Amino acid sequence: MIRIVTESTADIPSALTESLGITVVPSYVMFGSDTYRDGIELTKKDFYEKLAETRTIPTTATPAPAVYEEAYRRLSLETDEIISIHLDAKLSGLYGVASAAAQSIDEARIATIDSQQVSMGYGWMAVAAAEAARRGDTWEQIIGLLEDMRDRAWVFAALDTLEFLYRGGRVGWVSTIVGTVLKIKPLIQVRKGEVTLLERVRTRARSLDRLVSRVEVLGPLERAIVLHANDHDMAEQVADSMESIDPDWQRLVGEAGFTITSHAGPGAIGVACVTAR
Repeated sequence: MIRIVTESTADIPSALTESLGITVVPSYVMFGSDTYRDGIELTKKDFYEKLAETRTIPTTATPAPAVYEEAYRRLSLETDEIISIHLDAKLSGLYGVASAAAQSIDEARIATIDSQQVSMGYGWMAVAAAEAARRGDTWEQIIGLLEDMRDRAWVFAALDTLEFLYRGGRVGWVSTIVGTVLKIKPLIQVRKGEVTLLERVRTRARSLDRLVSRVEVLGPLERAIVLHANDHDMAEQVADSMESIDPDWQRLVGEAGFTITSHAGPGAIGVACVTAR
């Protein structure tokens, strides 16, 4: 059976990765000189405590190629076909590192996919690919599925501040406007590798209303999850609103991982979804 690989930055709930047999390569988060593997050496509780008690905004780093090589070699004992799905190449070096690692593996055919998305925007792609592999879909069918989903994947996020995105330095336009919007609640969109500021909203309640409205205009959804950065109660309220606009939605609320939170900042609420065909 074809095996699926992705990264911890995909923020896939552990119940899904375990039930579908998805291999998750951990990324790294750093507080000053201290480095931790995402989701392994630092709990989410510890992460937010450190975030609250230190002035240092955490940074992120890609694993070494050897980390991906080890994962690919281990899986090559079980299969000769691997599909590896990665964070948008414009925002991270993960795709490049994984691609380089894949080229060193002779034991299996490996496709590395630039998802052009973040968080569960590409986590859903990994989930769908693993489901397709379980059904017995071919290599070509799964690659075609991922290319199709890439066009239908959306991430919207209501940030409490642009400060973390600004200090991360990954999104060029932030530096040109950050002085005028640090005190408002920005609503951003990620789609096809582009991070866009959609609206500048003055209150948190309004930003969350607009977040749900943006999802509503997309029409029927194939998959969706509400993600939060240490604000579970607010995420549940957004999930209530999601159910009101789509009664058939299978409610799913998850906590964003260290990597996305290091850029979005604590308090961020997002919806990662895939529109129906």
